[in-house]
Amino acid sequence: MVGGGVTWTVGDEEARPACPRVVSARSLVAMSTDTAPDRILMFGAEWCRDCRRSKALLDREGVAYDYVDLEAVADGADRAYAISGRTQIPVVVFPDGSHLVEPTDAELTAKI
Repeated sequence: MVGGGVTWTVGDEEARPACPRVVSARSLVAMSTDTAPDRILMFGAEWCRDCRRSKALLDREGVAYDYVDLEAVADGADRAYAISGRTQIPVVVFPDGSHLVEPTDAELTAKI
């Protein structure tokens, strides 16, 4: 994993509701839980084509969500694995506690 500072982009939410909050390691600890977040929580990485596709769909649909960049959050991959039991990404967790791993656009659209 590559370390580094990641900051919240909360100020952009009002101007662009689809803008994800990028979650830092410190703020991830402060979230309610990984398995039943207050809003959609997506674990992914920029190098992952499926992650970029799922992020684009959420943005296009105007869905507010939090994004955990596995390259920036040291235990992000472990947390995603704890939720899904799999090493594939993206892992998308919903407020009802359900999750999808590597969802197709159709699966993700049906769930949102």
